[in-house]
Amino acid sequence: MKNTFLNTIANLDKVGKSVIRAGIVIVFLWIGALKFVPYEADGIVPFVANSPFMSRLYNHPEQYKDHVNKEGELIAENRQWNIENNTYGFSHELGILLISLAFLVGIHRWAPLESMFGSILVFILTLGTMSFLITTPESWVPHLTDQQYGFPYLSGRGRLVLKDVVIMGASIITMSESAALYLKNKAIIATENML
Repeated sequence: MKNTFLNTIANLDKVGKSVIRAGIVIVFLWIGALKFVPYEADGIVPFVANSPFMSRLYNHPEQYKDHVNKEGELIAENRQWNIENNTYGFSHELGILLISLAFLVGIHRWAPLESMFGSILVFILTLGTMSFLITTPESWVPHLTDQQYGFPYLSGRGRLVLKDVVIMGASIITMSESAALYLKNKAIIATENML
């Protein structure tokens, strides 16, 4: 009985890989679709505005702290600033990218090479996301009145970013799996051509 249970658990790697791939697809589709909603676009402003690589995608990144809309909050003048800042334009482009990556990762069985490149792009994207821990002050608990602030005390934004380590690892698994399927299919075709 004990060995049967352990053998079952030991052979769950294929199921796990399928769940990992489905997880990337679901997360990237869902978050990608939310990038077309103002509250989600507002939420990424501190990350983009503080990034030395992405801040130029906004028109006025240095002004973001004066125009923060919290989740569920609508301050009309902040919304207008975000329109003028290109907050929503950038967010829409990012949404298209995320949805496209979900599609590429999802077509693994039919187009493994393209799916592998999608997973590579997911890996690169997670590296960019992880950089926010260094560039975004809002990733850390601010010094207000408590003794615990700054590093290593992650804020809500910081905890959100740190979770991308899991997606990073998942993208390595999906890119490896797609590359293996591509090579297997190529070997089968080569064998068939020799016959």
